Amino acid sequence: EIATTFAEVADPARWEAPTACAGWQVRDVIGHLCDATEGYFPSWDIALNGGSPPEAYGLRAMMRMANDNALAFRKVGREEMLDRLRDDAAKMMGHLRALSDEQWGGLMVHHPYIGPLPAMFYARFQLVDYTVHSWDIREGTGDPHGMNGDAADLLVPVIYVLWQATCDVSGVTEPFSVGIRVSGPNGGDTRADFTNEGVQFAPGSLGGCAATLEFDPASMILAAYGRINTGTVRGDSEVAARFRSLFFPI
Repeated sequence: EIATTFAEVADPARWEAPTACAGWQVRDVIGHLCDATEGYFPSWDIALNGGSPPEAYGLRAMMRMANDNALAFRKVGREEMLDRLRDDAAKMMGHLRALSDEQWGGLMVHHPYIGPLPAMFYARFQLVDYTVHSWDIREGTGDPHGMNGDAADLLVPVIYVLWQATCDVSGVTEPFSVGIRVSGPNGGDTRADFTNEGVQFAPGSLGGCAATLEFDPASMILAAYGRINTGTVRGDSEVAARFRSLFFPI
């Protein structure tokens, strides 16, 4: 997916082309990738060598801050930005490859917006960034395209983490349940139970769910990240719409 992203921006004429991200051109996607990746490096150093990370900003601030940081790179030239991102990607992959089996799940690295997370999440975040944002660039061209199946399959479990972290249940007055059915090797049936205390996801029977949403992996990812409204709704469409309205964007 990293190689795919660089291939998508190889033509200098596309540097200021629109993307699927509102207000972002191709150059802003590259700026965002640099900002996101470089934001990990200080925390990675602290995790390996000691120190105290700053307080996390929180996911509510992420969309505004990420947008401001991406647009700030517009003053930097194309070649400099692409070289910078190549270096950032290589450095990040070096960190990930150097992890031991124990560190993969045991090394806690402070995320600028979320706080401490196991190191393995950063491999997922890199896959999210390059997979979703290369789709954004292709979508901006208006040409027929899709999402790589292997990448989409790997990202399906991430979406449940994303939904749990971005769910605002303050307006939930009565508990309700929604079924989620996803195709592919990491798919299956998952029940989402909502109360005013939060949401719980659990694999298993969808019996008793007022509505079920069916996705292929790519559609699930693009819907969760606010790129498209998609999914097959079975059952109560109002309950399905209530489910979709509970998540704030990042």
